[in-house]
Formats: sequence, structure tokens, C-alpha cells
Amino acid sequence: MNQEEILARITAMVDDERRLRDALASGQIDSTTEHERLGQLERSLDQCWDLLRQRRAKTEFGENPDDAHVRPASQVEGYQG
Repeated sequence: MNQEEILARITAMVDDERRLRDALASGQIDSTTEHERLGQLERSLDQCWDLLRQRRAKTEFGENPDDAHVRPASQVEGYQG
């Protein structure tokens, strides 16, 4: 994925988060479902942000950004911004 594709995916996931919260508020889904789906989205978002940061760092240091790779959610979840 290139930078634009990653940013588009992040935007789509943020939109999905809003829809989930709206669905919970309107009673379309229960809090357990919302919590599970939000957890999945948050892990995917963490991975996308990490990939984007990797690509930007590689570009900054003259490396090939295409060498960046998606790291496991378990690895990127604990990062502090």
C-alpha cells in the first residue's frame, strides 16, 4: 500500500468507528457488539498508522518505503504516540 492508500483506509476506518458509535446510540447494536467491532477497528488502525510511520521514516532516511511492512497488532498496540 502506498501512503495515499493507507490514508484512505484510515479515513474509512474512522468513518466505520463513527457509524458503530451512532448504531449503539440509536439502539441498532448492543454495547458488546460495538466493543468487539471497535476493538478490531482500533487494532487495524494501529497497524495502519504504524505502517504509515514506517514508510515516512524510510522515505526521510533515503530508504525504499515499499520495504515497510504491516507488523502484528500485538506489536503495535502498546506504542505510545
